[in-house]
Amino acid sequence: QQQAMTVEPDHPCRMPNAERLASEGLRFNRAYTVTAHCCPSRASFMTGLYPSRHGIHNNIMNRAAIHTVLNEGVSTFGESLAASGYRMLYSGKWHVTTTENPCDRGWEELLVTAGKGTHHGLHFADWKERARRETPSQGARARGTLRREGWGDFRLYGTSAPRPDTDPYHPGDLRVVHEAVRGIESLSESDQPWCLYVGTIGPHDPYIVPEHYARMYDPADVELPPNYADAMEDKPRVYQRQRRFWSQLSDDEVRESIAHYWGFCTMQDDLLGITLDALEASGMADDTLVVYTSDHGDCVGAHGLYLKGVAAFDETYRIPLVMRWRNGIASPGREVDEFISMADFAPTFVELAGSDPPAHSYSGNSLVPFLRGETPSDWRDAFYSQFDGVELYYSQRVVQTKRWKYVYNGFDFDELYDLENDPHEMRNRIDDPELADVVRSLSARLWRFAAQEDDLIGNPYPTVSFAPFGPMVGFRSEDT
Repeated sequence: QQQAMTVEPDHPCRMPNAERLASEGLRFNRAYTVTAHCCPSRASFMTGLYPSRHGIHNNIMNRAAIHTVLNEGVSTFGESLAASGYRMLYSGKWHVTTTENPCDRGWEELLVTAGKGTHHGLHFADWKERARRETPSQGARARGTLRREGWGDFRLYGTSAPRPDTDPYHPGDLRVVHEAVRGIESLSESDQPWCLYVGTIGPHDPYIVPEHYARMYDPADVELPPNYADAMEDKPRVYQRQRRFWSQLSDDEVRESIAHYWGFCTMQDDLLGITLDALEASGMADDTLVVYTSDHGDCVGAHGLYLKGVAAFDETYRIPLVMRWRNGIASPGREVDEFISMADFAPTFVELAGSDPPAHSYSGNSLVPFLRGETPSDWRDAFYSQFDGVELYYSQRVVQTKRWKYVYNGFDFDELYDLENDPHEMRNRIDDPELADVVRSLSARLWRFAAQEDDLIGNPYPTVSFAPFGPMVGFRSEDT
């Protein structure tokens, strides 16, 4: 849940280990998740497919799940690498299917969190019990906490209680990294090729971190996001409804929340540093491709919002991506400005390992040319999302070029942003008659991509066919 901007060189959040990786390798400035939700994005990372093809559309760990297992015939890069002789080690969060763990997809399990059978959310029997035990919130709202009558208050940020061993890290994430370090030590004893996945939880909300990180950034020095004042009057009503909820926070609390979030990100960077130190000590660092990325971002006060989900803003969709491979990346220290997709990782790893690709084609493309310093002439010139909701269902699709961003909202009015003149997405231009041709052109792209990915949003029934230009514009000669 880390914003891409936190690994940019001029950002106030300190990420020295990620910055070191970028200086010795590559920084990708336009890397995007396929959907701003954990499970479908992780499934895309593992499979190289979009949700319509891998079958995971929202949070699989609750009763609102649309689908809880990968589609039949879908394979992951873990299986491909294992079949070609790689030793595969997994430590951390899974969150891909409810019926399988990493060991079912080619991995040795060092530690698995959010694995098979883990369940989130409450049944109504739980709510009845909570109603019996808990009294309604009374008195002044606690700082950093949001009042939610009948739901229980939500603590957005804070300082975690000191631990007896004075460990400065989040205990769950530290354990993930310690297991990964043990894995690196065991890998150094063999010449077998390997792949290690290290999946920490942070900086997932709530931003509750040890005191060292909670105090690392002074809220007085934190500037409010440049789009924080967005009143959302020209945005979908669900965006407005969310903003109304978060407006309980004062400006000072927003600054404090951002400071805690940055501290959480720096903690992740310190944990990355522990992992990199172990890799250096193993003697294998020069021949290892290291990838640092996230499943999606977090609004962290942008547009007055927090967390992730239906709001299709850059803060939730653009992800950090840096890579280092000392003996494999040409001209290190470069930046790549092409559109990168969460679906590009699996084909990249399979090509680098020399593994046989799966029977199904990929939605994404291999990033290996960029490692060599090449940009394929036919590389995509747009980013596409595929969002079908969280624990509440929505149908939303984004098509974004370097100039324009069109958001099709099946549940409300659409969005159009001129990113060249409005990079912070403050002004929705969807009703500007002078831009109707832009919307039509982007709609044509949207439908062609939907056809490529066997998407499910093309139903013509009048109560669900709200897109201003329907699928046929994607397949008429004047629109192609």
